Amino acid sequence: MNRKKVILVIIDFLLTAILIAADQATKYFAVHRLKGQAPYPVVDGVFELHYLENRGAAFGMLQGQKFFFIFIAAVILGIIVYVLWKMPYQKRYVKLHITLVFIASGALGNLIDRVRYDYVVDFLYFSLINFPVFNVADIYVTLAAFALAALLLFVYKESDLEFLTFRTKRFRDLK
Repeated sequence: MNRKKVILVIIDFLLTAILIAADQATKYFAVHRLKGQAPYPVVDGVFELHYLENRGAAFGMLQGQKFFFIFIAAVILGIIVYVLWKMPYQKRYVKLHITLVFIASGALGNLIDRVRYDYVVDFLYFSLINFPVFNVADIYVTLAAFALAALLLFVYKESDLEFLTFRTKRFRDLK
């Protein structure tokens, strides 16, 4: 592995650690300050801190399917690690790199909760629009998923993503 790739892997781990630490710190706050308390209005009628133990997915779907969610998170993380490993060290891939690190960090943040508590700690609630309660890891995943879609639709061409194929030039040249 070349030196630049090693540096990039170290940066990935540091950024992931920082993002997970921020997510876990906010959840620690929620568990120790909000659990068992009435919702705390930040902006009255618009946004509040509301403790919720989410045993399902978004919008409370698939309640109690802990091992399913752990499996899905492991598969997603495996795919992300594979893509990050295969991605060339070039400036044009920095946005894609950061986007995938944010998705991985959000998945790991919620995975930690599922393993530790058997549920995910949610505490951010937009009461104005009655949006489902969510957390910082959910923000990472959601914003990064939109960014990933935009990158794949508007920035990268199919030829830019050839590094993801299992074929190598060596085998194609034999034909």
